[in-house]
Amino acid sequence: MTIELRIVLIIISVLVLIYVLHKISKSKMSISDSIFWIVFAALLLLLSIFPQIAFFFSGLLGIETPLNFVLLFFIALMILKLFLMSIKISQLQEKNKQMAQKIAMDEFEQRGKKDE
Repeated sequence: MTIELRIVLIIISVLVLIYVLHKISKSKMSISDSIFWIVFAALLLLLSIFPQIAFFFSGLLGIETPLNFVLLFFIALMILKLFLMSIKISQLQEKNKQMAQKIAMDEFEQRGKKDE
C-alpha cells in the first residue's frame, strides 16, 4: 500500500469519526447506528496505520493485492450494513402498517359510537 493511499485512508477515517461524533452530540444519530460507523472508521484507521494486516489477510485468502483485500473487506461491510438496514426498514414498515390499521379501527369505532 502506498504512503499516499495510507494518508488518504487515515484522513477519511478521522473525518468519519469526527462526523459521527458530531452527529451523536447533536442527537441526530442513534448510538446503535453510530457504533457501526465508529467501528468502520476504526478498522479503516487500523488498516491504514498497519498495512501488514491487509498483506496478511490478502495472502491468507489468496487475494492478489492488499488493496483488493481492503476494498473487498469494506464492500462486504457495506453490504452487511445494507442488509441490516433492510431488516430495520421492513420492521418499521410492518409497525407502520399495524399502527395505520389500529388508527383506522379506532376511528371506525368512534364513528359508530357517534351514530348511535
